[in-house]
Amino acid sequence: MAKAKVAVWLGTRKGAYGLTSDARRRTWSVRGPFHAGTDVFHVTADARDPRYVYALANSGWFGPRVFRSKDGGRKWAEVAPPMMALAKDREHDEMGGTKPGPIVNLWHLTMGPENEPSTLFLGVDPASLYRSDDRGESWTPMNGLNQHRTRPKWNPGAGGMCLHSIVLDPTRPKRMYAGISAAGVFRSDDGGEHWTPKNTGVVVSFQPEKRPEVGQCVHKIALDPANPSVVYRQDHDGIHVSRDSADSWTRVGKVLDTDFGFVVTAPKSMPGEAFFAPVEGMSRLAPGGQLQVYRWSERTRKFSPTVKGRPFPGDLGTHRDGMDSDWLDPAGIYVGTTTGQLLISPNGAKSWNEVPYRFPSIHSVSVAPAGPAA
Repeated sequence: MAKAKVAVWLGTRKGAYGLTSDARRRTWSVRGPFHAGTDVFHVTADARDPRYVYALANSGWFGPRVFRSKDGGRKWAEVAPPMMALAKDREHDEMGGTKPGPIVNLWHLTMGPENEPSTLFLGVDPASLYRSDDRGESWTPMNGLNQHRTRPKWNPGAGGMCLHSIVLDPTRPKRMYAGISAAGVFRSDDGGEHWTPKNTGVVVSFQPEKRPEVGQCVHKIALDPANPSVVYRQDHDGIHVSRDSADSWTRVGKVLDTDFGFVVTAPKSMPGEAFFAPVEGMSRLAPGGQLQVYRWSERTRKFSPTVKGRPFPGDLGTHRDGMDSDWLDPAGIYVGTTTGQLLISPNGAKSWNEVPYRFPSIHSVSVAPAGPAA
């Protein structure tokens, strides 16, 4: 473990940043900003080959752009984004269909399976999913989801109608999940050809129909790394757990003062445990002026607070990609705030530190082995 190097990539309101540390994760070097002044919704390294790093940049001037680095973030080049997404249209909705429309924002990038080293999956707004098999040089729409029969019932959340979560089951090569705000969770068992809504048990507070097939405003999902049939879900309407691969959901967060929030992560070295950081539903700020990270245990079926005292006072919030965890033991857990703090626990949330660097508002946090530029 002493030889391990960890890279943390941040997408922020004003560019992307890369941080590196050794396995102790006590001191960090900071590089950036890359793509300075640009809204970078997501930046992530490819754990299959950390030389490759991708940034999703969105600009009112230049539009949505995909940047790729082949040398761990030293140099960047723009590669082709998808040109069109599926947008809802009133006339076509009445006919039960959709038509092509411009992409508003690029939201989230997920790497393909280990045996497909050039494959990427990209989620955009209006909610659509794309696949690349050449590391982002070209993109193919995954129309099994993009043209789903329920699409006329999808509606935008406050952040737009974004496809923000793409999760692959490491034990079932053809199984993958997508999370869409505000349409809910969908699962494919055939590599993305066909998709089934998976929202049973998630009540919708903001619609007349409280238990619809689709229409839930999911904010983030994560699989338990030791048992991927366990899925953790942070929704507009609370924290949920599924123990049957999202076939059904149980709300577990009602015991908290608030279980509204955006982030969730499940560390590899902590099977049966997940971390959430709730915020108030109206303000999107941490309750009581202190961000709290809760640890959920599948063994005890209970939450426990991990931030002791008030080490990070202030009006802090998170965006939906603002939490991640690493592969080490003890686990490193990372939380980026909307006010630019990066909070890190190097010991499975037994204690927390703040990186002594103030970033722009953090959209995303992504952890991977350090590449050659570290």
